[in-house]
Amino acid sequence: RELFAEFAAELNDPEQRRLYEEEVAALERERGVEVRFVHPTPGFVLRTSQEGSRRCYINVCSNALMGEPRARAERGGQRWELPYSLAPGREELRPAGRRRLLYDVVFHPAALRLAARSARFRRLLCDTALEAVENNCGVRLDRNNATVLRGVSYKGVPQAPVIRSPLPGGAPKPPDDGESPLPPF
Repeated sequence: RELFAEFAAELNDPEQRRLYEEEVAALERERGVEVRFVHPTPGFVLRTSQEGSRRCYINVCSNALMGEPRARAERGGQRWELPYSLAPGREELRPAGRRRLLYDVVFHPAALRLAARSARFRRLLCDTALEAVENNCGVRLDRNNATVLRGVSYKGVPQAPVIRSPLPGGAPKPPDDGESPLPPF
């Protein structure tokens, strides 16, 4: 129990988390990939159900690493481009012993500011978040009964998804000292 308590305390230590992220970024850089951690800033929560039976929550969050929302004028209105990041869905255990499904959809902070000022834009943001979860996670959500929870900005424990992008030039070649017992890749 003491070892587990130490491990849990270490996971919650911000300095240890920063060190972990630096090590992961260095390892991925060696493989030719740039890694950026997307720490979600709470926005608001959508409550809905999945497959008509299981309750689930969609945390609509923000992070400046996401692209800004852009509008393009079209005949009869505007077409919005809303870049987002979707973390894989996760199950968390509630204090009562029941499980809940959580999804994080992360937009640029400007998108959440626009949603706070305009009910129509908020509906667009909610529809985009619901569509993102349905299309990328292969689930069906109850769109008719999806509601924004008042006074709740985030459900569950925040997790930082990762954005990976290839570095120019690809992965550096390993040193060829001719003494490796393994065949070349």
